[in-house]
Amino acid sequence: MYVAVKGGERAIDASLALLEAWRRGDPHLEALKIEQVEQQLGVAVDRVMAEGSVLDRRLAAMAILQAQGDLVEAIFLLRACRATFARFGRTCPLETNQMLALRRISACFKDIPGGQKLGPTADYSLRILGLQQGPVTSGPPATPGGNESAEALPRISQLLESEGLLATPTEPVPEQVPDITQDPVHFPMPRAARLQMLARADEGYLLALGYSTQRGYGSTHPFVGEIRMGYTPVAVRLSDIDPSLTDDTPVEIGELLLTECEMINQFQAQGEASAKFTRGYGLTPGRAERKAMAMALVDRALQAESLGESPTAPSQNQEFVLAHGDNVEASGFVQHLKLPHYVDFQAELALVRGIQAP
Repeated sequence: MYVAVKGGERAIDASLALLEAWRRGDPHLEALKIEQVEQQLGVAVDRVMAEGSVLDRRLAAMAILQAQGDLVEAIFLLRACRATFARFGRTCPLETNQMLALRRISACFKDIPGGQKLGPTADYSLRILGLQQGPVTSGPPATPGGNESAEALPRISQLLESEGLLATPTEPVPEQVPDITQDPVHFPMPRAARLQMLARADEGYLLALGYSTQRGYGSTHPFVGEIRMGYTPVAVRLSDIDPSLTDDTPVEIGELLLTECEMINQFQAQGEASAKFTRGYGLTPGRAERKAMAMALVDRALQAESLGESPTAPSQNQEFVLAHGDNVEASGFVQHLKLPHYVDFQAELALVRGIQAP
Protein backbone atom coordinates (compact mmCIF):
# COMPACT_ATOMS: atom_id res chain seq x y z
CA MET A 1 0.00 0.00 0.00
CA TYR A 2 2.76 2.44 0.95
CA VAL A 3 6.02 3.15 -0.85
CA ALA A 4 9.03 2.06 1.23
CA VAL A 5 11.24 4.93 2.36
CA LYS A 6 14.98 4.48 1.85
CA GLY A 7 16.70 3.97 5.16
CA GLY A 8 13.35 3.41 6.93
CA GLU A 9 14.46 0.38 8.97
CA ARG A 10 17.55 2.18 10.28
CA ALA A 11 15.44 5.18 11.21
CA ILE A 12 12.96 2.97 13.07
CA ASP A 13 15.74 1.20 14.99
CA ALA A 14 17.23 4.56 15.98
CA SER A 15 13.81 5.80 17.02
CA LEU A 16 13.29 2.77 19.27
CA ALA A 17 16.73 3.25 20.83
CA LEU A 18 15.90 6.90 21.52
CA LEU A 19 12.54 5.88 23.03
CA GLU A 20 14.34 3.49 25.38
CA ALA A 21 16.71 6.28 26.42
CA TRP A 22 13.76 8.55 27.18
CA ARG A 23 12.07 5.74 29.11
CA ARG A 24 15.17 5.13 31.22
CA GLY A 25 15.72 8.80 31.96
CA ASP A 26 18.83 10.00 33.76
CA PRO A 27 21.13 6.93 33.94
CA HIS A 28 22.68 8.30 37.13
CA LEU A 29 19.38 7.75 38.94
CA GLU A 30 18.37 4.33 40.18
CA ALA A 31 16.13 2.50 37.71
CA LEU A 32 12.49 2.10 38.74
CA LYS A 33 11.62 -1.50 39.58
CA ILE A 34 8.47 -3.38 38.67
CA GLU A 35 7.88 -4.14 42.35
CA GLN A 36 7.90 -0.41 43.16
CA VAL A 37 5.28 0.31 40.52
CA GLU A 38 3.13 -2.58 41.69
CA GLN A 39 3.24 -1.55 45.34
CA GLN A 40 3.31 2.26 45.17
CA LEU A 41 1.21 3.01 42.07
CA GLY A 42 -1.56 0.62 43.02
CA VAL A 43 -4.49 2.60 41.60
CA ALA A 44 -2.78 2.90 38.21
CA VAL A 45 -2.05 -0.84 38.28
CA ASP A 46 -5.71 -1.56 39.09
CA ARG A 47 -6.91 0.52 36.14
CA VAL A 48 -4.53 -1.20 33.71
CA MET A 49 -5.63 -4.61 34.98
CA ALA A 50 -9.32 -3.74 34.62
CA GLU A 51 -9.19 -2.22 31.15
CA GLY A 52 -6.54 -4.66 29.94
CA SER A 53 -8.72 -7.60 31.10
CA VAL A 54 -5.81 -9.37 32.82
CA LEU A 55 -5.97 -9.46 36.61
CA ASP A 56 -2.24 -9.84 37.20
CA ARG A 57 -0.61 -7.04 39.16
CA ARG A 58 2.94 -7.79 38.08
CA LEU A 59 2.10 -7.84 34.38
CA ALA A 60 0.14 -4.60 34.74
CA ALA A 61 3.07 -2.95 36.58
CA MET A 62 5.45 -4.16 33.87
CA ALA A 63 3.20 -2.63 31.19
CA ILE A 64 3.08 0.71 33.03
CA LEU A 65 6.86 0.78 33.29
CA GLN A 66 7.32 -0.13 29.63
CA ALA A 67 4.78 2.53 28.56
CA GLN A 68 6.48 5.26 30.66
CA GLY A 69 3.31 5.74 32.66
CA ASP A 70 1.03 6.10 29.62
CA LEU A 71 -1.89 4.06 30.98
CA VAL A 72 -3.70 3.69 27.66
CA GLU A 73 -0.51 2.35 26.05
CA ALA A 74 0.00 0.07 29.07
CA ILE A 75 -3.55 -1.23 28.65
CA PHE A 76 -2.78 -1.88 24.98
CA LEU A 77 0.37 -3.82 25.93
CA LEU A 78 -1.50 -5.90 28.49
CA ARG A 79 -4.39 -6.59 26.09
CA ALA A 80 -1.89 -7.78 23.46
CA CYS A 81 -0.25 -10.02 26.06
CA ARG A 82 -3.66 -11.40 26.98
CA ALA A 83 -4.22 -12.53 23.40
CA THR A 84 -1.35 -15.01 23.80
CA PHE A 85 -2.84 -16.76 26.84
CA ALA A 86 -4.64 -20.09 26.60
CA ARG A 87 -8.16 -20.29 28.03
CA PHE A 88 -8.54 -23.47 30.07
CA GLY A 89 -11.68 -22.89 32.12
CA ARG A 90 -14.00 -20.40 33.74
CA THR A 91 -14.82 -19.37 37.27
CA CYS A 92 -18.19 -19.52 38.96
CA PRO A 93 -20.16 -16.24 39.12
CA LEU A 94 -18.71 -14.00 41.81
CA GLU A 95 -20.86 -13.67 44.92
CA THR A 96 -20.08 -10.10 45.95
CA ASN A 97 -22.41 -10.36 48.93
CA GLN A 98 -19.60 -12.48 50.39
CA MET A 99 -17.11 -9.65 49.93
CA LEU A 100 -14.92 -8.98 52.95
CA ALA A 101 -15.28 -5.22 52.92
CA LEU A 102 -12.29 -3.02 53.70
CA ARG A 103 -14.27 0.08 52.72
CA ARG A 104 -18.04 0.46 52.58
CA ILE A 105 -20.09 3.65 52.57
CA SER A 106 -23.60 4.77 51.71
CA ALA A 107 -24.75 8.28 50.82
CA CYS A 108 -28.43 7.32 51.27
CA PHE A 109 -28.45 6.28 54.92
CA LYS A 110 -26.50 7.58 57.89
CA ASP A 111 -26.79 4.41 59.94
CA ILE A 112 -26.39 1.15 58.04
CA PRO A 113 -26.04 -2.46 59.23
CA GLY A 114 -22.37 -3.02 59.98
CA GLY A 115 -21.68 0.73 60.02
CA GLN A 116 -19.93 3.00 57.57
CA LYS A 117 -16.32 1.94 56.93
CA LEU A 118 -14.15 4.68 55.47
CA GLY A 119 -11.17 2.46 54.66
CA PRO A 120 -8.25 3.86 52.61
CA THR A 121 -9.47 7.08 50.97
CA ALA A 122 -8.53 10.71 50.45
CA ASP A 123 -12.17 11.80 50.14
CA TYR A 124 -12.15 13.60 53.46
CA SER A 125 -8.83 15.42 53.16
CA LEU A 126 -7.69 18.65 51.53
CA ARG A 127 -6.11 18.23 48.11
CA ILE A 128 -2.77 19.81 49.00
CA LEU A 129 0.23 18.86 46.89
CA GLY A 130 3.01 17.33 48.95
CA LEU A 131 3.46 13.82 50.31
CA GLN A 132 2.80 13.53 54.03
CA GLN A 133 5.31 10.82 54.80
CA GLY A 134 4.88 9.52 58.30
CA PRO A 135 6.01 6.22 59.80
CA VAL A 136 4.70 3.19 57.88
CA THR A 137 4.37 0.04 59.94
CA SER A 138 3.13 -2.28 57.19
CA GLY A 139 1.87 -2.33 53.63
CA PRO A 140 -1.71 -2.89 52.49
CA PRO A 141 -3.23 -6.29 53.26
CA ALA A 142 -2.54 -8.71 50.42
CA THR A 143 -5.36 -11.05 51.43
CA PRO A 144 -8.45 -10.87 53.66
CA GLY A 145 -6.43 -12.63 56.33
CA GLY A 146 -4.14 -9.61 56.40
CA ASN A 147 -6.91 -7.39 57.72
CA GLU A 148 -8.86 -8.79 60.64
CA SER A 149 -11.43 -5.95 60.53
CA ALA A 150 -12.75 -7.10 57.12
CA GLU A 151 -16.18 -8.70 57.27
CA ALA A 152 -19.03 -9.76 55.00
CA LEU A 153 -21.78 -7.15 55.19
CA PRO A 154 -25.37 -7.06 53.86
CA ARG A 155 -26.21 -4.95 50.81
CA ILE A 156 -27.84 -1.58 51.37
CA SER A 157 -30.19 -2.26 48.46
CA GLN A 158 -31.71 -5.10 50.50
CA LEU A 159 -33.20 -2.49 52.84
CA LEU A 160 -35.15 -0.92 49.98
CA GLU A 161 -36.02 -4.29 48.42
CA SER A 162 -37.50 -5.50 51.70
CA GLU A 163 -39.95 -2.57 51.60
CA GLY A 164 -40.77 -3.07 47.94
CA LEU A 165 -39.22 0.30 47.07
CA LEU A 166 -36.58 -0.86 44.60
CA ALA A 167 -37.48 -2.11 41.14
CA THR A 168 -35.95 -5.31 39.83
CA PRO A 169 -34.27 -5.20 36.39
CA THR A 170 -36.87 -5.59 33.65
CA GLU A 171 -34.56 -7.08 31.03
CA PRO A 172 -34.57 -10.90 30.94
CA VAL A 173 -31.37 -12.64 31.95
CA PRO A 174 -30.08 -14.85 29.10
CA GLU A 175 -29.72 -18.56 29.83
CA GLN A 176 -26.14 -18.44 28.53
CA VAL A 177 -24.25 -15.35 29.64
CA PRO A 178 -22.51 -13.88 26.57
CA ASP A 179 -18.74 -13.46 26.51
CA ILE A 180 -17.74 -10.26 24.70
CA THR A 181 -14.20 -11.57 24.20
CA GLN A 182 -15.49 -14.63 22.30
CA ASP A 183 -18.84 -13.67 20.78
CA PRO A 184 -19.43 -11.05 18.05
CA VAL A 185 -21.08 -7.83 19.21
CA HIS A 186 -24.63 -7.30 17.97
CA PHE A 187 -26.93 -4.44 18.90
CA PRO A 188 -29.10 -4.24 20.87
CA MET A 189 -27.05 -6.04 23.49
CA PRO A 190 -28.36 -7.74 26.65
CA ARG A 191 -27.46 -6.05 29.91
CA ALA A 192 -25.05 -8.87 30.83
CA ALA A 193 -22.95 -8.06 27.76
CA ARG A 194 -23.27 -4.30 28.25
CA LEU A 195 -21.90 -4.56 31.78
CA GLN A 196 -18.90 -6.54 30.49
CA MET A 197 -18.12 -3.85 27.93
CA LEU A 198 -18.54 -1.08 30.49
CA ALA A 199 -16.27 -2.88 32.96
CA ARG A 200 -13.31 -2.66 30.58
CA ALA A 201 -14.25 0.63 28.91
CA ASP A 202 -12.04 3.69 29.26
CA GLU A 203 -12.51 5.33 32.66
CA GLY A 204 -12.35 8.88 31.33
CA TYR A 205 -14.93 8.09 28.66
CA LEU A 206 -17.35 6.62 31.20
CA LEU A 207 -16.70 9.52 33.55
CA ALA A 208 -17.69 12.03 30.87
CA LEU A 209 -20.85 10.10 30.00
CA GLY A 210 -21.78 9.68 33.65
CA TYR A 211 -21.21 13.40 34.21
CA SER A 212 -23.46 14.19 31.25
CA THR A 213 -26.34 12.30 32.87
CA GLN A 214 -26.07 14.57 35.90
CA ARG A 215 -26.15 17.71 33.76
CA GLY A 216 -29.50 16.93 32.16
CA TYR A 217 -28.50 14.72 29.22
CA GLY A 218 -30.60 11.84 30.50
CA SER A 219 -33.46 11.70 32.99
CA THR A 220 -31.63 10.35 36.02
CA HIS A 221 -31.13 11.69 39.52
CA PRO A 222 -28.62 9.43 41.28
CA PHE A 223 -27.73 8.69 44.89
CA VAL A 224 -24.90 6.41 45.95
CA GLY A 225 -26.73 3.53 47.54
CA GLU A 226 -23.48 1.80 48.40
CA ILE A 227 -19.83 1.67 47.47
CA ARG A 228 -17.82 -1.20 48.81
CA MET A 229 -14.25 -2.31 48.26
CA GLY A 230 -12.85 -5.57 49.50
CA TYR A 231 -11.89 -9.15 48.80
CA THR A 232 -14.36 -11.49 47.09
CA PRO A 233 -13.88 -15.27 46.91
CA VAL A 234 -13.20 -16.80 43.48
CA ALA A 235 -14.32 -20.38 42.90
CA VAL A 236 -14.21 -22.87 40.04
CA ARG A 237 -15.93 -26.13 39.25
CA LEU A 238 -13.28 -28.72 38.49
CA SER A 239 -15.51 -30.25 35.82
CA ASP A 240 -15.30 -26.96 33.90
CA ILE A 241 -11.52 -27.35 33.73
CA ASP A 242 -11.28 -31.11 33.28
CA PRO A 243 -14.37 -32.71 31.68
CA SER A 244 -13.31 -36.12 33.00
CA LEU A 245 -14.13 -34.92 36.51
CA THR A 246 -17.77 -35.17 37.56
CA ASP A 247 -17.68 -33.20 40.81
CA ASP A 248 -19.50 -29.87 40.33
CA THR A 249 -18.86 -28.63 43.85
CA PRO A 250 -17.33 -25.11 43.67
CA VAL A 251 -13.75 -25.01 44.94
CA GLU A 252 -12.40 -21.68 46.20
CA ILE A 253 -9.06 -20.86 44.59
CA GLY A 254 -8.38 -17.37 45.89
CA GLU A 255 -9.75 -13.84 46.29
CA LEU A 256 -10.03 -10.76 44.13
CA LEU A 257 -9.89 -7.17 45.34
CA LEU A 258 -12.99 -5.53 43.82
CA THR A 259 -14.86 -2.24 43.96
CA GLU A 260 -18.64 -2.39 43.65
CA CYS A 261 -21.16 0.43 43.36
CA GLU A 262 -24.94 0.40 43.42
CA MET A 263 -26.42 3.71 42.34
CA ILE A 264 -30.02 4.40 43.43
CA ASN A 265 -31.88 6.53 40.90
CA GLN A 266 -35.14 8.44 40.76
CA PHE A 267 -38.31 6.42 41.09
CA GLN A 268 -40.13 4.97 38.11
CA ALA A 269 -43.85 4.22 37.79
CA GLN A 270 -45.51 2.53 34.82
CA GLY A 271 -49.30 2.51 34.51
CA GLU A 272 -50.89 1.29 37.70
CA ALA A 273 -47.63 0.01 39.13
CA SER A 274 -46.43 1.65 42.33
CA ALA A 275 -43.50 4.05 42.20
CA LYS A 276 -40.11 2.45 42.87
CA PHE A 277 -36.50 3.49 42.76
CA THR A 278 -34.32 2.15 39.96
CA ARG A 279 -30.65 1.32 40.08
CA GLY A 280 -27.41 1.20 38.13
CA TYR A 281 -24.54 -1.15 38.81
CA GLY A 282 -20.77 -0.94 38.54
CA LEU A 283 -18.05 -3.49 39.35
CA THR A 284 -14.33 -3.17 38.70
CA PRO A 285 -11.16 -4.97 39.81
CA GLY A 286 -9.01 -3.29 42.44
CA ARG A 287 -9.56 0.20 43.86
CA ALA A 288 -11.49 2.13 41.23
CA GLU A 289 -14.41 3.94 42.84
CA ARG A 290 -14.65 6.66 40.20
CA LYS A 291 -14.83 4.03 37.45
CA ALA A 292 -17.41 1.96 39.34
CA MET A 293 -19.59 5.02 39.97
CA ALA A 294 -19.39 6.18 36.35
CA MET A 295 -20.18 2.66 35.19
CA ALA A 296 -23.26 2.55 37.42
CA LEU A 297 -24.47 5.89 36.07
CA VAL A 298 -24.07 4.76 32.47
CA ASP A 299 -25.62 1.36 33.18
CA ARG A 300 -28.74 3.10 34.50
CA ALA A 301 -28.85 5.41 31.48
CA LEU A 302 -28.69 2.42 29.12
CA GLN A 303 -31.74 0.89 30.82
CA ALA A 304 -33.90 3.81 29.66
CA GLU A 305 -35.79 1.95 26.96
CA SER A 306 -36.49 -1.14 29.06
CA LEU A 307 -37.85 1.15 31.79
CA GLY A 308 -40.25 2.86 29.39
CA GLU A 309 -38.24 6.06 28.98
CA SER A 310 -37.56 7.73 25.65
CA PRO A 311 -33.81 7.59 24.88
CA THR A 312 -32.82 11.14 23.98
CA ALA A 313 -29.31 11.56 25.38
CA PRO A 314 -26.01 10.16 24.08
CA SER A 315 -25.57 8.14 27.29
CA GLN A 316 -28.86 6.34 26.56
CA ASN A 317 -27.82 5.25 23.05
CA GLN A 318 -26.46 1.70 23.28
CA GLU A 319 -24.52 1.69 20.05
CA PHE A 320 -22.99 5.13 20.63
CA VAL A 321 -21.88 4.30 24.18
CA LEU A 322 -20.64 0.76 23.70
CA ALA A 323 -19.04 1.13 20.28
CA HIS A 324 -16.75 3.95 21.40
CA GLY A 325 -15.74 3.03 24.94
CA ASP A 326 -12.80 0.69 24.30
CA ASN A 327 -9.65 2.77 24.64
CA VAL A 328 -7.46 0.25 22.79
CA GLU A 329 -9.69 0.42 19.72
CA ALA A 330 -10.16 4.19 20.04
CA SER A 331 -6.43 4.79 20.44
CA GLY A 332 -5.66 2.63 17.43
CA PHE A 333 -8.16 4.43 15.24
CA VAL A 334 -6.85 7.86 16.18
CA GLN A 335 -3.16 7.01 16.15
CA HIS A 336 -3.25 5.23 12.80
CA LEU A 337 -3.60 8.71 11.31
CA LYS A 338 0.15 9.15 12.02
CA LEU A 339 1.01 6.41 9.53
CA PRO A 340 1.75 7.32 5.89
CA HIS A 341 -1.31 8.36 3.91
CA TYR A 342 0.62 9.74 0.96
CA VAL A 343 -1.46 8.11 -1.76
CA ASP A 344 -4.81 9.08 -0.22
CA PHE A 345 -3.79 12.67 0.41
CA GLN A 346 -2.18 13.15 -3.00
CA ALA A 347 -5.41 11.94 -4.62
CA GLU A 348 -7.48 14.45 -2.65
CA LEU A 349 -4.89 17.18 -3.25
CA ALA A 350 -5.10 16.61 -7.02
CA LEU A 351 -8.91 16.72 -6.80
CA VAL A 352 -8.94 20.07 -4.95
CA ARG A 353 -6.37 21.53 -7.34
CA GLY A 354 -8.51 20.40 -10.26
CA ILE A 355 -11.63 21.98 -8.79
CA GLN A 356 -9.83 25.29 -8.23
CA ALA A 357 -8.17 25.34 -11.63
CA PRO A 358 -9.70 27.99 -13.96
